[in-house]
Amino acid sequence: MAFLSVEHISKTFPGVRALDDVSVEFEKGSIHALMGENGAGKSTLGKIIAGVYTPDKGVVKLEGQEVKPTDPRIAQQLGLAIVHQELAFCPNMTVAENLMLGTMPAHAGFVNWSKLRDRAKALLHEIGSDIDPDTPLEQLTTGQEQMVQIASCVGTNAKMIIFDEPTSSLSTRESEHLFELMGRLKARGVSMAYVSHRMDEIFRICDTITVLRDGKYVATDPIAGTNRERVIRQMVGREVLTERPKYLDLQPGEEILRVENLSSTGKFQNVSFNVHRGEIVGMAGLVGAGRSETATAIFGLDRHAKGDVYVKGKKLPLGKVNESMRRRVGFLPEDRKKAGLVLGMSVADNISLAHIDHFSAFGFVDRKREVTEIEKLTKRLRVKAPSLETITAGLSGGNQQKVALAKWLARSCDLLIVDEPTRGVDVGAKAEIYHLLDEVACQGVAILMISSELPEVMNLSRRILVLREGFLTGEVARENFSQEALLHLMA
Repeated sequence: MAFLSVEHISKTFPGVRALDDVSVEFEKGSIHALMGENGAGKSTLGKIIAGVYTPDKGVVKLEGQEVKPTDPRIAQQLGLAIVHQELAFCPNMTVAENLMLGTMPAHAGFVNWSKLRDRAKALLHEIGSDIDPDTPLEQLTTGQEQMVQIASCVGTNAKMIIFDEPTSSLSTRESEHLFELMGRLKARGVSMAYVSHRMDEIFRICDTITVLRDGKYVATDPIAGTNRERVIRQMVGREVLTERPKYLDLQPGEEILRVENLSSTGKFQNVSFNVHRGEIVGMAGLVGAGRSETATAIFGLDRHAKGDVYVKGKKLPLGKVNESMRRRVGFLPEDRKKAGLVLGMSVADNISLAHIDHFSAFGFVDRKREVTEIEKLTKRLRVKAPSLETITAGLSGGNQQKVALAKWLARSCDLLIVDEPTRGVDVGAKAEIYHLLDEVACQGVAILMISSELPEVMNLSRRILVLREGFLTGEVARENFSQEALLHLMA
C-alpha cells in the first residue's frame, strides 16, 4: 500500500485546466520526482497535497485513509509540508522568528528568546546552514531564504515533504547540503515529492519519476528503468534537439557595448570587456562572483558604480535606467518575480511596460496596434495563456519568463542583458528560449548572457567572461571551451 496517493485529481483555474484526472502513488521513505513542462500541473499537484489548493474532484489518501488537507495548517497536522518555489515569510522578522512562527517557546505570555534562538540554530545546523538566526529575513539572499524555508519544513517533523524547485536559487554548496539532508530524511522514512527541471538532480537523488503533460498523467517509472531521452519525449511529446547556434555562422558587427574599469565597492572591481552586434557573450562564475551585480550596474540600477560604460561608442551615464532604455538597452533580471514583472498586471500590460511610448502618439495609446504586435510576440514565443488579459501571476514559471523576455524584444534593443534566462524553466521551454536568443542575435542584437549552468553558457556563447570574487579572471574563446577550463577560472 502506498504511503500517500492522489486519485483522479482535477483542478481548474479561470481559463486554465491545471490538472485533469491525475492519479499518483508515493511510497514511504522514497524520493518521487514530478516532471513536466511549465504548466504541466506539477506544482499544482504538490500544493493540493500540502493544502494550498483544494481539488475540484478527486481524493487524497494517507496510508489508505482519505484525508482532506483543505488548508496548510490541516496539512501540517497530517504531516504534509511543502517547500515552495516562491518564498512566503515575514521579511521584517528575524530568521529565528520566521522559523518558530506559531510554535514560539513562551511562558506566562512571554517569549523565551534564548530558547527560540537555540531551536532555530539547531534547525539551521541540521540542514547544514550557517545563517545567523538573528538576521532579519529581508537581508538574506534568495538562496538563503530558500534554506530557511527548508529548515521550517524539517522542523515540523513532516511525514511527507514536497520540494518545489528547491535548488533554483541555491549555490552548489547549498544544493549539496540539501541532497545530504534529503538522504537523511529518506533514511528516517520520510516520503518526498521532488519537482525540478534539472535532469542531473532527478537522476542523482530520486527513486521514481512521474511525468505530467498539459495537466494529464503520462507515466510513472523507476529511475533505474528510464533515461533522459525517454523522459524528455514523455514531457514534451517530441524530440528536443540542442543545435549549434546559427548566429555563429555570421560575422559579428560593430562594437555595441564597451565596459571599462567598472567597479562597485564590495561587489566587483575593474571589470572591462566588450560585446559586438550579433553575438552572445556569456558571463560565468560562482554564486557571489559579482555577475548579476555587474549586469545591474551596466543597466543603471547601481548608483554607486564607478567606471565607464559605452553603448555604440557613446558614454552611458551610470545609475540612470531611463537613459539606458532610451539608448535601447534591455535587461531581463535574475528574479523575474521581484524585478522583471508586475505579477498583478495582465500579460499585455507587462509586455507594454518597457515601451508604452512605442504605441503612443500625442498622449494616447493605440490599443489596436499594441494588441496586434503583442499577439505576434506571444505567438512567436509560444506563451501559453488563455488571453492577453490573463493576470501574469496565474502563468507557469516558464511562461512568465517568456513574457518578461517579450517585454524587451518588443522594444527592438541594440543590447540585451539576460540574467539566468532559463531559471525555473522546463527542458522544452529552455530549447525555445535558446532558439529565440539565437534568432535575436542573428538579427544583429548584442547579447550579454549570465548563467549558472555551464552547458547552457557554453552552448550559446561565442566568448565567455569569467568572474571570481568580483574580479574578471579571464575570457575564453569558443574553440577553447571546456568545463574544466571555466571551473579553473571560477574557483
